[in-house]
Amino acid sequence: MLLGRSDECRRLDELVSRTRSGSGGALVISGDPGIGKSELIAYLSHHSSGCRVERAWGVESEMELAFAGLHQLCAPILDNLAALPTPQREALGVVFGRCPGTAPDRLMVSMATLGLLSETAQKQPLICLVDDAQWLDRASLQVMAFVGRRLIAEPVLLVFAVREAGMRELRGLPELGVTGLSDHDARALLTSAIRGRLDPQIRDQIVAETRGNPLAILELPKGLAPAALAGGFCLPEAWPLTSRIEQSFLTRIEALPPATRQLLLTAAAEPVGDVTLLWRAAERLGITPDAASPAQECGLLELAARVRFRHPLVRSAVYRAATVPARQSVHRALAEATDSTVDPDRRAWHRARSVVGPDEDVACELLRSADRARARGGVTAAAAFLERAANLTPEATRRATRALAAAQAMLDAADPDAAYECTATAEIGPLDNLQHARLDRLRAEIACARRRGNHAPPLLLKAARRLEPLDPYSARETYLQAYSAAIFSGRIVSDGTGVLQVAKCARDAPHAPEPPRPIDLLLDGLTTRFTKGYAPAVPLLKKALQAYRIEARTKQEVRWLWLLCPIAPEPIAPDLWDDETWHEMASCAVHLARDTGALSVLPLALAYRASAHVAAGEFTSASSLIDEANAITESTGFPLLNYAALFLAAWRGSASAALARFQAARHDATARSEGRSIGVVNYATALLYNGCGEYDRALAAAQRAAEYEDIGIISWTLVELVEAAARSGSPETAAAAMQKLEERTRASGTEWALGTLARARALLADDSAADDLYREAIERLAHTRVAVHLARAHLVYGEWLRRQRRRAEAREQLHAAHEAFTRFGAEGFAERARHDLLATGEAVTRHGAGSLEDLTAQEEQVAQLAREGHTNVEIGTRLFISPRTAEWHLRHVYTKLGISSRKELQEALDPAHRASNP
Repeated sequence: MLLGRSDECRRLDELVSRTRSGSGGALVISGDPGIGKSELIAYLSHHSSGCRVERAWGVESEMELAFAGLHQLCAPILDNLAALPTPQREALGVVFGRCPGTAPDRLMVSMATLGLLSETAQKQPLICLVDDAQWLDRASLQVMAFVGRRLIAEPVLLVFAVREAGMRELRGLPELGVTGLSDHDARALLTSAIRGRLDPQIRDQIVAETRGNPLAILELPKGLAPAALAGGFCLPEAWPLTSRIEQSFLTRIEALPPATRQLLLTAAAEPVGDVTLLWRAAERLGITPDAASPAQECGLLELAARVRFRHPLVRSAVYRAATVPARQSVHRALAEATDSTVDPDRRAWHRARSVVGPDEDVACELLRSADRARARGGVTAAAAFLERAANLTPEATRRATRALAAAQAMLDAADPDAAYECTATAEIGPLDNLQHARLDRLRAEIACARRRGNHAPPLLLKAARRLEPLDPYSARETYLQAYSAAIFSGRIVSDGTGVLQVAKCARDAPHAPEPPRPIDLLLDGLTTRFTKGYAPAVPLLKKALQAYRIEARTKQEVRWLWLLCPIAPEPIAPDLWDDETWHEMASCAVHLARDTGALSVLPLALAYRASAHVAAGEFTSASSLIDEANAITESTGFPLLNYAALFLAAWRGSASAALARFQAARHDATARSEGRSIGVVNYATALLYNGCGEYDRALAAAQRAAEYEDIGIISWTLVELVEAAARSGSPETAAAAMQKLEERTRASGTEWALGTLARARALLADDSAADDLYREAIERLAHTRVAVHLARAHLVYGEWLRRQRRRAEAREQLHAAHEAFTRFGAEGFAERARHDLLATGEAVTRHGAGSLEDLTAQEEQVAQLAREGHTNVEIGTRLFISPRTAEWHLRHVYTKLGISSRKELQEALDPAHRASNP
């Protein structure tokens, strides 16, 4: 056991024991630099007999190279690639540069990594240790965190060491916080490190200043003269602990021969640990092999299969303390020693760090690397190369142009702060009028990404006007972006720039080219929508969405995706009651965002796709996408897009949890001036209360939602308003809402629209007409993807039949509604259906009385797929888990449901069967 770390060591021992027994997991060890994280990692490595141990280190200078950290971890086990399915094998082959191809889906890379680790662990339990994870490149960190969250039934243990607790990308993983040693243990450690007399006051001062940090306790005295320790004088002044630790290393490094120090600097600048490359670079610097001996003898450096520093802070201390010319010299040698054919990108990066000033040749090489990086790792990987290329460009005009491109890439990569810094470089110019206008638009996009509030529409409108005489096509794109921003700001308008103001300006925009692009059709449709009304705009918007559907299958550009996400799939498609286009466009947006690594728009795409899943009654799938979107927004710092989560909470019907979520969302939206979110909260509240049968409250919420015409929400709001008003004795309010709803649904003409209209009319019709309208609603909605609305049609028809004393027919409709809502997980509506079934004399078990409610969301997904006949391998592929984890979940399902085989799943998961056999 390490001194003072008995609890930590016991926990690590338990994890190793679990891994040996076949149950894996993950752990994040967090603590200040020098606190002992690396020692705990070493302890774990040394106490893992019977397990295979692989290690990786985050390296600060490699943070811009996508998948560099993942390659460190996986390189020794790539001989197991052949066992993976072809798509997964090819995904890792592309990102590791082993084979050509376009940037693979990030989830495919994650699944492939999980599969590779799982396959390796079949032969021997596997322990993966990742030190300094805060310096991993983002792509690697995301993949490793994905894997860590899914290590359940594999004998794989993944341990991260990070400096700060609560690292966003690693949230949700178990964490072990490491703090300073107690004073007693700190004194014992200090005493053991001193060979000679130690003044008690000096001892106590060192213990106090180091705050129990073991590395500081061990290293600081080594930089002090014996007289200073024994006599109580000449202690260094206080400085930050990390600097003190690094300084203690530097004191020892400065005593080494010059050639040894230069070798250490070369090793620090070459973070992959390639011994052969290190010696090739050393030869170019005139460093002989015997220069390594002093560094090895004092324990600072290890040269074996890989280059290893005693501690990450040794690398940090060496590199930070070096002069700029010294750094440039070793990077130049490393660039020359790197094979331009095998690893051109790393060579370009070393060259970029080796030049003294601007260098067009190096800048051009970086631009070529950016193109390769985009193909391998998406826009995130390309952005760093573009930024460096702009900084090294000597000619001012070309530098400004490249800075604009870098800023756009940074924004697409979900780094608006870095994007803004690039715009500052571009602004230095010189810029022509067109570039100034594009700079205005880019800064407006950055402002929208940072807050998504009401401050962005005026900026985008200004940029659109400036672009009109210079680039009419770009001006039209910018007007569309202004619409998007204004739709988000909704009822909270800034400087009078709401959707109506944007529409008035867009009406006078330059004419669309011939033939018009999809965005031109959409712009004209939106302008008609806000200047002439809903019905006149429907043909234009339908034409626009059809053009988008055609182009979506072929066009793979991030810029196109940016325009698509806020407008086309959501809210336009559901506003037109077009469930097919909604489904296709939302799915396309997710695939394109993942394929290109566009983290700035992926959360939007995921949220829109989740909303479509909610409408289809696929709550588990929606929840999974919502969690993924939230994880990305947390890691990027973008504002949370919670619309789908609010819809889901309302449909699930747990009032207390939903209302708490609604209140938090309203507070956040008000703080950021995102009015559309307030409209969504009001709509979701009305839906929740209608589901629970509290119609007076539903009416009040629906009326608040209808005060502003939030596109995509207003039509749904009218549906809730009609039902709430009809059931709470407000016929005039119901009739007024019905008139507006009828205008929209008839203009749309889709089965979803006309089915919804028939259901709403039936609620207000007399008994002679209601029956046919209810039947029409069910027949039409049965041909759509919006299963939740079909279930509601069965529900209200069954309620009406019961009131007509047609109990047998009522039971049929109410059973259909209850089964559907129970299967979806819509507790409020399911209980409403159950209540009316009881009134017909039917005995129905409340959902959750059996053991089905004990299943987790993941277990439910696995069980449903197994019920459909999917193998464990197929289930793993569908749910992004390993086959072994799928089997592990299935065993838990059997236990909870009291069954023993897949054959019994059919009845166990059939709501009708369980309802009749409680």
